[in-house]
Amino acid sequence: MSPSSTVYRPLADRMRPRSLDAYVGQSHILGSGKPLRRAIEEGNLHSMILWGPPGTGKTTLARMLAEQTRAEFITLSAVLAGVKDIRNAVAAARQIREMEARLTILFIDEAHRFNKAQQDAFLPYVEDGTVIFIGATTENPSFELNSALLSRARTYVLKRLEPDELRHIIDNALTDREYGLGELELEFAPELRERLALAADGDARRVLNLLEIASDLAEPVHGKPTIPEAVLKEVVAGGSRRFDKGGDDFYDQISALHKSVRGSSPDAALYWLVRMLDGGCDPLYIARRIVRMASEDIGNADPRALTLSLNAWDVQERLGSPEGELALAQAILYMACAAKSNAVYKAYNAARADIGTSGSLEVPVHLRNAPTRLMKELGYGKAYRYAHDEPEGYAAGETYFPDGMANPGYYQPVPRGLEIKIAEKLAYLRELDKKQKGSE
Repeated sequence: MSPSSTVYRPLADRMRPRSLDAYVGQSHILGSGKPLRRAIEEGNLHSMILWGPPGTGKTTLARMLAEQTRAEFITLSAVLAGVKDIRNAVAAARQIREMEARLTILFIDEAHRFNKAQQDAFLPYVEDGTVIFIGATTENPSFELNSALLSRARTYVLKRLEPDELRHIIDNALTDREYGLGELELEFAPELRERLALAADGDARRVLNLLEIASDLAEPVHGKPTIPEAVLKEVVAGGSRRFDKGGDDFYDQISALHKSVRGSSPDAALYWLVRMLDGGCDPLYIARRIVRMASEDIGNADPRALTLSLNAWDVQERLGSPEGELALAQAILYMACAAKSNAVYKAYNAARADIGTSGSLEVPVHLRNAPTRLMKELGYGKAYRYAHDEPEGYAAGETYFPDGMANPGYYQPVPRGLEIKIAEKLAYLRELDKKQKGSE
């Protein structure tokens, strides 16, 4: 269908590949000899989940499977479809199998939005072969789909397209006279095509949508329609890198930021910080996570990290963007370069684990407060040693745990940063405890 046809179809829809050879990307699952490629070529359908970012060809691949195997293709949206829609699709699939001896692919778009009732409704028909289930999702299926469905479908991971693959899609669209923009004979400089490919950020649908908009804004230059640099800038303005708030990209990138700080890689930490900000992540969310990093991965090895992270949070709240984001960058770079210790994190978790299993142990009598006469008569606070009155301000040999509980040694300073000094101090105090016990 040419662009001049009366019924409009978006360029991205017109340029859907119609054969495996025309399909761009995903060579790791569709390359020669790969299991999915062989299954398609041999007509051996099986239920599957196609998991990948937007614009990586999930719907196109499902349609190609149906065409290659002559299967009926029924598509439902997990957002809009109910149990009744699923039953109707199953009834249609049964009729097609009985009347035409053909299989039916039931394609579920946005499968991660399927609720349990919807999944349970069609699971038996996947199991008995009434339908071949193909689900498309941008979210991790292991979190969103139940184990019974996952066990009956193979998961294929689709990757974002590389710039050279997107460039190939652009070139095809510009030269295809039947479905693309070939009839327009657009002038579009190679370096500008490269910039468009980068702006699409791995999304084939997006690159074609942007190209179509740019073609509509083309200007005549020397008698030929041309997409100049100014038009391209206008078309891609405001485009940001992929960052699905609350989705996998969100958690993957915050994980990368945290691990870069933990791994003492300031440049990588800064990269992921800017990636998240560029993608539209709330800077205050990042500020909260930075505070967490300061305690979890630096702790007392460099207590200044916590102060600096709190200051950065405060600056972000006071100044907003973009000024406040520089303070976040300062905190991230400082923490990436700081001495690392997870001793506080490990100690806290160990204490929580103990308390979760040991029950509500009584506070020792000598540690209890005694504001009333009755409490004093019951011995509350008796024999308590006031540390400030002891030599070196330390009550050697005193215990502060519940009766009968040995010191579990939760906190183990690491030999880095300030915790070197803390470890030396604790070792000295333990020696005083030993001497006290030896003199008793």
